[in-house]
Amino acid sequence: MIDSSNWQTFKTALKTALKAEPLGIEAQKEMAPLPDVSQRFDRDSAKKARQSAVMILLYQKNDKVQFPLIVRPQYPGVHSGQVALPGGKYEEDDKDLIYTALRETQEEIGISMDDVEVIGQLSELFVPPSNFNILPVVGVLSKIPRFVLEEKEVEELVIADVNVLNDETKRKQKQMTFYSGINVEVPYFDIEDKVVWGATAMILSEFATIINNINSVK
Repeated sequence: MIDSSNWQTFKTALKTALKAEPLGIEAQKEMAPLPDVSQRFDRDSAKKARQSAVMILLYQKNDKVQFPLIVRPQYPGVHSGQVALPGGKYEEDDKDLIYTALRETQEEIGISMDDVEVIGQLSELFVPPSNFNILPVVGVLSKIPRFVLEEKEVEELVIADVNVLNDETKRKQKQMTFYSGINVEVPYFDIEDKVVWGATAMILSEFATIINNINSVK
């Protein structure tokens, strides 16, 4: 468990852990939609895909380490209405994908790029339905944020406690019908009564494994 008394220690340990070899496929697979996830780990396809980045933005509030998730608006697309990390596609003016994550976080939830300390990144993840390759970036804030939502891109803000990621009672499964009409067994995180699944859940699965590893060596 992470609490206020070890927040500074946790940040230092997390920064060190993120410099190590990424945990990658095995950690991501724990929350991958079944039965067939092979496409997601096709590196040749990932290299040709559109590039994007998302942000796991950590901060301390009320003795908890928290991070924001967003609910996407309803629109004609494969990710309509889903719960996601702040982020989006790489633009030509972006100097790199870390900048993309910072820019999109600022645009979507109003957190200034200058307020975020980037401490590392997770393994990239390819999303076949939308043909995006995602770089998850991890950043921290030194103060409690004031979120300002971009209404066209964010329908709702969900604040998650980091500890929920390693709470087995919050890891569940359900049958879902994909946009193609296929029924699939989907693992998900139950976060504030929201179903967090797909690429976001796979990214958070790797992050959860890193946190668990940090806690286990204390």
